[in-house]
Amino acid sequence: MIDPAHTPLTVRIKEACRMTGIGRSKLYELIAAGDIEVIKVGSMTLVPIDALAAFIEARRAAS
Repeated sequence: MIDPAHTPLTVRIKEACRMTGIGRSKLYELIAAGDIEVIKVGSMTLVPIDALAAFIEARRAAS
């Protein structure tokens, strides 16, 4: 089980791909379409963990 106290609030693109199994190009497509929220910090793109979870849950509900 994941310990919420040690779970990051955001992850970088590479980690978001690893966590979801979504390829890098597809993840960028979903971000461009507004399906997954990101936060830009300088040149760094961060994906909120809750945005990934919301996306997965929405897709699960639609299936």
